[in-house]
Amino acid sequence: MTDEIILSVRNINKEFPGTKALTDVNFKLRKGEVHAIIGENGAGKSTLMNIISGIHQKDSGCICLNNQEIDIRNPREAQKLGIGIVHQELSLCPDLTVAENIFIKKINLSRNFFIKYSELYEKSKKLLNSFGTNIDVTQKVKKLTVSQKQLVEIARTLTTNAEIIIFDEPTASLTDSESENLFDIINNLKSKNISIIYITHKLEEVFGLCDRVTVLRDGYYIDTYNVSKINKDILVKKMIGRDISNLYPDKSTKNDGIIFKVSELKRKDKFKDIEFELRRGEILGFAGLVGAGRTELAKTVCGLSKKNSGKIYLEGKKIDISNYRDAIENGIVYLTEDRKDEGLFLNKSIKENISAFNLKKISSRILIDQKKEKKQTFNYINELDIRAYSISQLVKNLSGGNQQKVLISKLLSVKPKILFMDEPTKGIDIGAKAEIHNLLRRLANEGLGIVLISSELPEIIGMCDRVIIMNENDICGEVSEKDINESEIMYYCTGLNDVQ
Repeated sequence: MTDEIILSVRNINKEFPGTKALTDVNFKLRKGEVHAIIGENGAGKSTLMNIISGIHQKDSGCICLNNQEIDIRNPREAQKLGIGIVHQELSLCPDLTVAENIFIKKINLSRNFFIKYSELYEKSKKLLNSFGTNIDVTQKVKKLTVSQKQLVEIARTLTTNAEIIIFDEPTASLTDSESENLFDIINNLKSKNISIIYITHKLEEVFGLCDRVTVLRDGYYIDTYNVSKINKDILVKKMIGRDISNLYPDKSTKNDGIIFKVSELKRKDKFKDIEFELRRGEILGFAGLVGAGRTELAKTVCGLSKKNSGKIYLEGKKIDISNYRDAIENGIVYLTEDRKDEGLFLNKSIKENISAFNLKKISSRILIDQKKEKKQTFNYINELDIRAYSISQLVKNLSGGNQQKVLISKLLSVKPKILFMDEPTKGIDIGAKAEIHNLLRRLANEGLGIVLISSELPEIIGMCDRVIIMNENDICGEVSEKDINESEIMYYCTGLNDVQ
C-alpha cells in the first residue's frame, strides 16, 4: 500500500423517494490498500458503492480517479475506468454455464462469431481452482448452491482487469474455507497494487484483512481509521452511535415442559431416525458445519421437503404435516436463510409482504380490509422498529436488516407456536442483530418454542438454552448450560466424538 490516492469522493449526496441516503459523504481510497466500509444497514454503504460503480447517479458532489474528476453514468463506463464490483445480490444468468457467466462481458465485447469453448472452460477452471473449488464450469449456474454462485460472481469480476474492485459482503454465503481462499486472493490482488473496497458486517474481517476502515452512519460520513490503531468497541460505538453491551440477552431459567417433539423422522438419502424435543419458552440451537443437514432437517419438519416417515407432536398431540400449509395451520413457521429468493416478495410493499401469510385475518369476505391491513402493518413496524418512510415502500428498497424484520413480521402474523429460524441474522449489522436477538428471547419468554439454526458459533453460544449438534445428516451430540462453548460444540461438529 502507498499513500497515493487513486479514488476520492467529496460531498456526495443522494436522495431516493422519501429518504436521504447520503449527505455530504467523503471517502478516499489509496492505491494497493484494502479499505473497509462499515455501518449499520441503511448507513449508505451500498448506495455509495453503487454510485462509484455507475449503478446509481449522484445528486451532487465530486468523484475523482487518479486526480481527474469523472462522471460515471453507467456500469459499463465504470468498467472502462477500471472499477469492478462483486455484488451482494447475485447478478448471474441462471441458464448460462459457469464459464459463460464468468466471461460474459468479454464474450459480449468480442467480434468473433464463434466461441472457443475449450479455451473458455480451461480459463474458467483455472480461475475457480484458485479459490480451492472444483465447480464444474460446463454446468448451468441455476444448478449451483448459493456459495458456489457467489464464487462465480467473484471470478467474473476478476476477469475485467480492474484497478479498483468493490466487494459487497462477499463472504455472506461462503464457507470458512472458501472465505480463507478469498482472503488469499484479495491479498494477492493487493500485492499487485490493486485497490480493494470491502463492505462487511463482520468486524473480524476488518481486523484480519483490511488496512483502513471508514464508518458511515445514517447516510453520513463519520470517520476513517487505520485498523492497527483502533479496536472493536470503538468501531461498534462509531457505527451505531450507542453502546451495545447486551448483544445477547439473558438466557431462560424456565422449563415449562415439552411443546414440540419429532420422532423417527426419515428422508431418503438425507437422514433417518431423527429425534429431538423442544421445550416451551426454550431457544434450541442447531449447530454444525456447512452441509451437516440442519436446513434440510428444518425444511422437512416444516413440510417444505417431503419426509418418508416420522412422527411430529405439538403440545402432546400427534399432527400431520404433509406440506408447509399444514405446518402454518398448526402454528409452525420457518424463516428461510435466503430471504430474497425464498422469503420475501421484493417487488411488493411492506404491508403486502406482512399480510401474505394470513390474508384471512385482514379480509372481509372476498376483499382485503385496508384498515385492518394498515393497523397490522403499523403494529409490526412499531414492535420490530422497521425503518421505512411508508408502509407502501417496496421491500427491495429496504436495508437488509429491515428486510429481515419484515420477513419475521410476516411469520409472526399467523401467531405461531413454534419458530424455526434459519440463519436469522445473516448479512445484517450488529445493531439489527442485537434487536433480533432481544426479540427472539422476548418471544421465547412469552411461551413460543424457538429452533435457532446458525453458522455463527458466538450466536449459538450467546442465544441458546440447549444446543443439538449435527454432522453428516445425523444428530451427533447435545450440550446445555455451561457445556455450551466453542470447544465442546466443535468437538461434535468435526466428528471427533466418533474417534475411539
